[in-house]
Amino acid sequence: MKKQYLWHGPAHYQIKVKGRLGSQWCDWFEGMTITSEEGVTTITGKVADQAALHGLLIRVRDLGLPLISVKRVEPDQDNKK
Repeated sequence: MKKQYLWHGPAHYQIKVKGRLGSQWCDWFEGMTITSEEGVTTITGKVADQAALHGLLIRVRDLGLPLISVKRVEPDQDNKK
C-alpha cells in the first residue's frame, strides 16, 4: 500500500545545489546535513513544515547557489542520491 503524506507537517527533504558548501553551514541551514561531491552540495534533513522549506530555499537563493532539485524523501533516504 502506498504511504499517504501529510503536506502540512514535518517531512524530510533533499535539496541539491550547484556549488560547494562546507559542514560549517549546518547551523545556518537549521542543523541539516550538508555534503558536497563533484561540485554539487546536498542539504538533507527534517523540515518542520512548508513555511520552513520556503525559508531554506530563500537561504539558498541568498547565497546565489543555483538550485538543482528539491525532493521529499523518506527519512532513511536522506543521504542517498
